[in-house]
Amino acid sequence: MSLIFAKYMLIKEEKRINKKDLINEKFECDIFINEQKFPDKICSKLMEINRITYLFKRNYTDLSNMFENCSCLLSIDLSNFTPRNVTNISYMFYNCVNLSKINLSNFNTNLVRNMAGIFNNCQSLINLDISSFNTNLANNMMGMFSNCSSLASIDLKNFSTQNVTHMTGMFHGCKNLVKLDLSSFDTTNVSYMNGMFYNCYSLKSLPDISGWNTSSVKDMASLCEKCTSLESIPDLSKWNAAAATDVSSMFDGCSKKLNVPEKFKK
Repeated sequence: MSLIFAKYMLIKEEKRINKKDLINEKFECDIFINEQKFPDKICSKLMEINRITYLFKRNYTDLSNMFENCSCLLSIDLSNFTPRNVTNISYMFYNCVNLSKINLSNFNTNLVRNMAGIFNNCQSLINLDISSFNTNLANNMMGMFSNCSSLASIDLKNFSTQNVTHMTGMFHGCKNLVKLDLSSFDTTNVSYMNGMFYNCYSLKSLPDISGWNTSSVKDMASLCEKCTSLESIPDLSKWNAAAATDVSSMFDGCSKKLNVPEKFKK
């Protein structure tokens, strides 16, 4: 049986806590855990995590899927959680469908390369502050915010994307998204951006992506498919599609009045 060893700070007394003791309780402790992922039978019942200090016995670099399927989790404060050598945080909060509050203010992402799906299917997130994220080394942002259907805006103006190759479905299913700042995005090395804005049906206009370098992009399919509220799009006539093998359905389901270049009408 998987166990979490915790030290409760208020009583300064070590305890061994079985899974059943954490059901529907707040969790405020230092964690000593032998694996980087919360055991599923704990995570599926946990409602609130107030404080975690990173005290893994080993120097983990991989925190992928750490809180996956914590479907009852309403809030989590990771402001004291400062792992320094982590390179993979993919799907870290995947399917935390009721998570509405998250504090990542001191989360160290300096070495992170894989951010794919970190917030995938966090359907209840209304606000998300990741302005402190260092993305200089990140190469995979596939599905990063996919199905974050309650987010109305995402501020990514500090994001560095010069090493990113995968942006597939990055904002897929962000149904309430009306504001998106991608002014800092460098797409020079991006190979995949298919379905990037798929089903973002509240967006009335795209960010200014007219200057994106798409010379390396292989797949642009369904880029803005089902963005039914789009009233205008930036000038994409200078987009280089020479490397693209699939540009199908890029604007399927969108207004016929959009000024879509002929090369993307497939």
